[in-house]
Amino acid sequence: MAAVCGRGPVAAALLRRGPAPGLRPVPRRYRYKEKWAATAPRIPCTRLALHHFDMSYSLQLKDLWPSIRAGLLCEQKYGALLNNFCADDYVTQELELMNATDFVSEGSKKAQQGAAAEEVRREESRSQEGSRKVRTVMQTETVAQAEMSPTLRASISSNIKCYTYPRGDITRFRPARQDSLGLLDYYLMDAASLLPVLALNVQRGDLVLDLCAAPGGKTLALLQTGLCGHLAANDISISRTKRLYSILNSYIPKDIRETVSVTSYDGRDWDQLEGDTFHKVLVDVPCTTDRHSVMEEENNIFHKRRTKERQMLPMLQLQLLMAGILATKPGGEVVYSTCSLSSLQNECVIERAVDIAETQFNISVHVEDLSHFRMLFQDTFSFFSDCRLGELVLPHLTANFGPMYFCKLRRV
Repeated sequence: MAAVCGRGPVAAALLRRGPAPGLRPVPRRYRYKEKWAATAPRIPCTRLALHHFDMSYSLQLKDLWPSIRAGLLCEQKYGALLNNFCADDYVTQELELMNATDFVSEGSKKAQQGAAAEEVRREESRSQEGSRKVRTVMQTETVAQAEMSPTLRASISSNIKCYTYPRGDITRFRPARQDSLGLLDYYLMDAASLLPVLALNVQRGDLVLDLCAAPGGKTLALLQTGLCGHLAANDISISRTKRLYSILNSYIPKDIRETVSVTSYDGRDWDQLEGDTFHKVLVDVPCTTDRHSVMEEENNIFHKRRTKERQMLPMLQLQLLMAGILATKPGGEVVYSTCSLSSLQNECVIERAVDIAETQFNISVHVEDLSHFRMLFQDTFSFFSDCRLGELVLPHLTANFGPMYFCKLRRV
């Protein structure tokens, strides 16, 4: 053995017997070593997002930020958007027995009561000033004004029904069930996501564009109004568009689906395809998706590889909003929305779009007042009172919806 191995007899004996007691063989070094620095980030994306929000939102929201932060980090609250095409009528009774209420219907009642009270006050004041003839003329004018009041206009899309549990109630909805026709009875979503659809105020026969439609919750809500003459649902992502198709097939009858055209164009170029075409346009843009960013690692925009994409979001949002404005007919309306608290992605984008429309396209755009939404839906949502333009729903532990920003523009 020693001659063969070139070693002495002692070494040969040790090789035959193995290592001495108490000694362990030295492990061989792996040929390939996992490169942790390249494959696993040291700081999770969710923690990076929360640090970023702590730095920016503590300045923007001041004393409100700690409670909003707590809401973002807790389980989100959902609403059940009823499917008006569902054949079963037991769902409403079932939800009401569970102490859930239709927040849209409750808001509509408030709007009608407010308009009626306003009409009575005006009539009483005017009836003291003139003859019966004058009072009759003024009464007619008062009714017309009440019919055009913002609060009453907000209740027009009351075909939409969405049930939520009261403030502080964290009961979960059961999963959706199929009816006898194979359609699901309701769609679970952040109830605040319906506010942009309600603000759009679709009228019968309107040509409607949902510019960034996937995954499809707002598209589904638009179809629940039963008022769209035609709905164009677009999203640049083919994979997300497949999700949109799935929702339409699960909730909408075939004859209604035929009134919807689903496309996968770059929304920034839509005005080149169909400019000055639509009565109503919904622009629900990509954003930092604040709640997702602090809760989920998957598809998180705060990943280091997506830094440039995140920094360019306001520019992308501006381009999409401008495309939406240019796709709208004169006199048409655009609703812009995000699920972010950031003023850079919200009011700043609106202000810049209004300026560009005026200076570069000679288009006058008016920002509509949506403050009545606070009065109509304050029992369900927590609103930010200092929003310069549009409205912002804030997450809150007792009403943990949002964040949801929405602003309405009218092309003059």
